[in-house]
Amino acid sequence: MSEDRFYATGKRKNAIARVWIKPGNGSIVVNERPLDTYFGRQTSRMVILQPFELTQTVGRFDLVASVHGGGLSGQAGAIKHGLSKALLSVDPSFRSILKSAGFLTRDSRVKERKKYGKRAARASFQFSKR
Repeated sequence: MSEDRFYATGKRKNAIARVWIKPGNGSIVVNERPLDTYFGRQTSRMVILQPFELTQTVGRFDLVASVHGGGLSGQAGAIKHGLSKALLSVDPSFRSILKSAGFLTRDSRVKERKKYGKRAARASFQFSKR
């Protein structure tokens, strides 16, 4: 891998994000679209920028992400996870900061599957004696 680009994979719920960062002026592109047009909600944009803010590298790197699967919230979380792992490749001293914030741990919570004989994963049909 070239020294000017750093890659990592991030996951959250059913979303998988491939993240590349390189030194630049802070532009963020998700699925070949600018961050503001891909993520309409301010919270999703805030989630993605958290690793940059925590490591005080805002505006120092260009981010290109390819994300698929899941919804917008899960995709934002997947990009955050991938970005955190990519920042470790840039500077291993970020590890303690990112680890204490919990950004390096893959959030493994996914939707529980529906069971047979049940209305949903755990909810049962209403019981009636007659």
